[in-house]
Parts: sequence; C-alpha cells; structure tokens
Amino acid sequence: MSWLGPEEWQAVALSLKVAGWATALSLPFAIWVAHLLARRDFPGKQVVNGLVHLPLILPPVVTGYLLLLTFGGTAPLGAFLTKLGLPLAFRWTGAALAAAIMGFPLMVRAIRLSIEAVDPKLEAAAATLGASRWSVFATVTLPLALPGIIAGAILGFAKAMGEFGATITFVSNIAGETRTVPSAIYSFLQVPGGENAALRLVVISIIIAMGALVASEVLARRIAKRMEGA
Repeated sequence: MSWLGPEEWQAVALSLKVAGWATALSLPFAIWVAHLLARRDFPGKQVVNGLVHLPLILPPVVTGYLLLLTFGGTAPLGAFLTKLGLPLAFRWTGAALAAAIMGFPLMVRAIRLSIEAVDPKLEAAAATLGASRWSVFATVTLPLALPGIIAGAILGFAKAMGEFGATITFVSNIAGETRTVPSAIYSFLQVPGGENAALRLVVISIIIAMGALVASEVLARRIAKRMEGA
C-alpha cells in the first residue's frame, strides 16, 4: 500500500482497529441476545427485539447524539468512565462503541436465523441425556449455528468499517484519533485536489469488504463440510 499517503494509511489502520474491536466486543453479546430471542419466550420479548433493531431505523446521527448525551464528558456516566481512565467521547474507543452499536442488529439477525435453523429435537435429545442447558448450547447449538455466527461477525465488521454518521457525531473527525476511512473520504472531498486520495480509500474499502465476504463464505463452507462429515 505504498501508493497510500501517510494520512490515508492512518485512516485505514484506524478503521481496521475500530472495526476489529467493535466486532470482537459485541459478538458475545450478539450470540447471547440472538439465542435469547430464538429460543426463549418472556414478557417484553418484542420490546427487546425492537430495541436491538432500533439502530437500523434511527438516523445514525441520532444514535451518535444519544451516545454523546450518555458518554460525553459532562454526562454522569461519561465523567465516571473518564475518571476510570476509559474516556469514550472524541476517542477511538468511542468510535468502536458507535460502530459496535450500529452493527449489532445485523449480527443478531444473522445469528438468530442460524440458531432458529437448528433442529430443537437435537437440543432436546442432548438434554435428555443429562446435558445441562449450557452444555447443550456449547456442544450442539453453537457448532451448528457457527456459519451464521461467522456471517454475523462479517456483517458487523463490514458495518463497522463503513460507519460514518454515528461516529462523526459522537467522536468527531480528529486526524489520527477518530478519522476512520469514511471520515477521511468525507474530509478529502471537502478540499480541492482531494478527490484522488478519496478514490484510493474507496478502492481500499471495496477490497477489504470483498475480502471479508469471500473469507466468510470460504470458512462457512469448510465448517459445513466438516459437520456433514462428522
């Protein structure tokens, strides 16, 4: 990537960092919520489902502003986290949080559909053999739903890489700190002569997105073949 300038490479590296952390931190919660929605009936289930998918419906700027009200330096929670050494507003950590929230509904939906496709009879058979609820989930549900989990993780990662509205509202567009690829593209398009740099970042975004999708497809097929041969 020598054809990228220092500022462009910095934006790519920061986007990969933000997307990686956003995916890694939100994936366990997405699996738990997806399993809860797929296999449990409880009061307020539709409310929980609505809250999970709310970031898909709300304008990203609204989500970013709500994050700013909650985790900003003057907000009680934001001030508390800052005292603990975990500031979020106008930091790359806040960009990761915003990206995780925006990608969370996509992850949950993909994983939930995969879990719902698992035959409940297999889980019931494992339970009748004395397996605990956690054992059934870890040894039956999770392996069978793994292709969907991979797909959900890839969707979350791709969404995190492309997140702009919530991120720029919550953490601004600070070079070297919060300027991800989408923010950098926006910045380059605001200055004369920045079109070429913006185009290079667009190409990098497409390459990363396509690479992630191909990798997820290959992994999902390999896992499916192994399960068929087991």
